[in-house]
Amino acid sequence: MESGKLAIIGGGKLGSALAEGMIRAGLIAEYRIHITRRNAELLKPLADKGLITGSDNIAAVKDASIVLLAVKPWQVEEVLGSLVDSLAPSAVIISLAAGVSLKKLQEASGDRFTVFRAIPNTAVAVCESVTAVCSVNASEGDIKLVGSLFSGLGIVEFIPEDKINAATVLASCGTAFALRYIRAAVEAGVEIGLSPETAVNMVAQTVKGAASLLLDGDAHPEAEIDKVTTPGGVTIAGLNAMEHAGFSSSIILGINAAFRKTENK
Repeated sequence: MESGKLAIIGGGKLGSALAEGMIRAGLIAEYRIHITRRNAELLKPLADKGLITGSDNIAAVKDASIVLLAVKPWQVEEVLGSLVDSLAPSAVIISLAAGVSLKKLQEASGDRFTVFRAIPNTAVAVCESVTAVCSVNASEGDIKLVGSLFSGLGIVEFIPEDKINAATVLASCGTAFALRYIRAAVEAGVEIGLSPETAVNMVAQTVKGAASLLLDGDAHPEAEIDKVTTPGGVTIAGLNAMEHAGFSSSIILGINAAFRKTENK
């Protein structure tokens, strides 16, 4: 088996975003990446960047040390079952599909391979994802391998499988929640006189900077808020107006509503 081969089965939005992130992270120097899609012509931009593309899943997984399943959840078991006999004995299988349990992955693979579930978000394309990962019966070497792969694409959190839905809501759905705040702030910025372009740049960088204060330091969000809320100042006036309108409670309610949806599927 060629240890430097990696297969991405399913070059749709998530699979392509993952591939873009791997290119940006320089993983094409470490792995020979083969990505597939039914209509392989749609993968031409990735082929132009050095990836092997095509529609033949069997050819993609041949000799691959890592196989990432980026197909729709209802396709995972069928696709994996069709690949089992073509996989290298020591191949590591990573499913990116929400809702497909490790037990189902083990059954579909004949319980012959190390399987992982990984839930990245769309920021994987720019190497800024949060990827939640869980596994069963994985060796320390396999865990290190998968952790190394996704750490190049952002932050990795290894968690128990029963916390995957919560992680999906907070990190994957959370991307949309954060962008909705950005959109609202941009609209407000335009209302108070800034151009849309200026407002987008300022709000996006402000959110990025606020996140960096937490990721690069060891502070609680409220401690950083305290640094910019002077007595009688404009910041506290704005925060109080938002809270009176239900800002924090609406976020908590939204996250809980999304979580309940995952539990009811």
